[in-house]
Amino acid sequence: MAWVKAENERTAKVLEKDPHFAGLEAAALKVLESPERLPIPRLNGDDVYNTWKDAAHLRGILRRTTVADYLTAQPHWQTLLDYDALAKQDNQKWVAQGLNCLYPGNDLCLVGLSAGGEDAGTEREFSLKTGKFIENGFVLPRSKQGVAWVDKDTLLVARDWGAGTMTKSGYPFVVKIWKRGQPLDQAKEVYRGAETDELSTDALTLHDGQGHQVTLLQRGVTFFEKTLSLLTPDGVKRIALPGKVDLGDLLDGRLIVTLNEDWAPQKLVQGSVVALDLEAVKKDPLHLKPRVIFAPSATEFAESVSATKTRLLVTTLENVQGRLYSYTPGANGSWTRTKLSVPDNQTVSVITANWSDDRFFLRLTGFLTPSSLLLGDASTGTLKEAKTLPAQFDASGDVVEQLTAVSKDGTKVPYFIVRPKDMKFDGANPTLLTAYGGFQISSTPSYSAYIGKLWLEHGGVYVLANIRGGGEFGPAWHEAGLKTHRQRIYDDFAAVGQDLVTRRITSPRRLGIEGGSNGGLLMGVEMTQHPEMWNAIVIQVPLLDMLGFEHIAAGASWVGEYGSVSIPEQRAFLASISPYNQLKRDVNYPEPLIFTTTKDDRVGPVHARKFAAKMEEFGKPFYYDEIIEGGHSAGANLKEQARTFAEEFTYLTRKLID
Repeated sequence: MAWVKAENERTAKVLEKDPHFAGLEAAALKVLESPERLPIPRLNGDDVYNTWKDAAHLRGILRRTTVADYLTAQPHWQTLLDYDALAKQDNQKWVAQGLNCLYPGNDLCLVGLSAGGEDAGTEREFSLKTGKFIENGFVLPRSKQGVAWVDKDTLLVARDWGAGTMTKSGYPFVVKIWKRGQPLDQAKEVYRGAETDELSTDALTLHDGQGHQVTLLQRGVTFFEKTLSLLTPDGVKRIALPGKVDLGDLLDGRLIVTLNEDWAPQKLVQGSVVALDLEAVKKDPLHLKPRVIFAPSATEFAESVSATKTRLLVTTLENVQGRLYSYTPGANGSWTRTKLSVPDNQTVSVITANWSDDRFFLRLTGFLTPSSLLLGDASTGTLKEAKTLPAQFDASGDVVEQLTAVSKDGTKVPYFIVRPKDMKFDGANPTLLTAYGGFQISSTPSYSAYIGKLWLEHGGVYVLANIRGGGEFGPAWHEAGLKTHRQRIYDDFAAVGQDLVTRRITSPRRLGIEGGSNGGLLMGVEMTQHPEMWNAIVIQVPLLDMLGFEHIAAGASWVGEYGSVSIPEQRAFLASISPYNQLKRDVNYPEPLIFTTTKDDRVGPVHARKFAAKMEEFGKPFYYDEIIEGGHSAGANLKEQARTFAEEFTYLTRKLID
């Protein structure tokens, strides 16, 4: 930590003393604390809940109003929980970690609290009716843990129960049933995975608007493969589903599942969304009769599913353009669908769906289009505007395009570019390129006020690449970059960078890249494989030591994505791409900005520290910033986030604009 402090001070003396920094920090804080931000709703019957942060509530408040009042210009919010006041009372830097409520969700909830933004958290029972913690209620001390309500007096809990109950990746694999009033150490075990599992074993209880309920046990064998079992009065019963599935929702007694691999015996292809009759599954979980709801095409793939009382909402990507459908279950397992009209070049997300009727809130967001919330009715297929964010930056001079690069193996890789309308194609435009490229996570357009204020308004070009490893074109797009095939991901990114130069949008002198977490690994690889292509590299909360990642923080949980050093072929490949191991003393690299947090218990700060220390050993220039709080993110509160963003864009301004 003494080394961290010294590096932080060295970096701050340059970046925070730069003439650009103060203005960028003020601009970032203004948009982050803006009272005009959209209050993201959580529907619960006739009520809307929201967690809100502003200048007076750095850690946030949990508040409530009615749906009707929420739709007005100035809702009358009732504060239920003040996280800042709680942090002061407990002398702990709490970060809100969400609510886990008992169906139908109008009273008892477990409030998640994280110390400084860690994944590990504390759970406390809370009443939405009284706005108070329950005296002598359920309390689960700090742990990486998962909890499911069975009824008002019963929880299923997966957590650190002591020696031999956590996987090597640091997640719980033992589920116990815990009764109200019972000491936690007397909870009774009902199920266990294995210490060698990559992810946790969790319980979850699903309900629908018709009163059906099912309690499931989900064992994460790998990051992408799981087993699902029923918890019944007669014990645990395995459901004969493929390993690579995503459990969606419960609708009118139908269990909704998305397939991430072919289900050969059922002649179903990966990417299909299917329904299983719940009662039939309970009677015979080994012989299933799925009914197809959505089948993918060559260009369109499912993104998410959400159930209202009588309809299933499915969002898809068609050539990375968001689409939305409402499905109605019919007789004999049939489904009919209605396509809802949404604009192109925007990300379409169902934020919350109601269990008591067919209302839902949809969020639309695009690079230059301020985010909006629409109140939808899935039964009628209608959408009406509920709230729209006022413009947070001047986008009048910019335009969005979707272009295509060709990767090393001939694969076409789409990317979005946000640029000035009157941009000259002279190779002199400061350009920031980003991507993620992993874990089947899709990168789609979004309205970022701080990128708009701190980059686009200053003439910068912003590029988002849809490289392999993501989910933009379904499970196969992701699988194309798994383990020893991962070089395709890095080639895709480099191809987009080269395409920007070929089109004379920018040049290596004016081209910078940024990415976090798995995207931070991407940045490290691009820095070591193509140091001549970039003049700025922002490496955020990264993985970088790919020969050691399995033993750092939660790294063992990602073997399904990256492979393992225990397998010779995979170890050889990891050694060939590992940024920490590929740093060379005799190579000239761009001067990167490396950012991490001490409280990151997912990837951990070790990767960033080791990489920076090796650069120091080799006499290579770099900037380093490690903040204490924030977990696997840019900061634990709005002020910390504003400072992080200002430091990043000060660095980018110095490297690419000045």
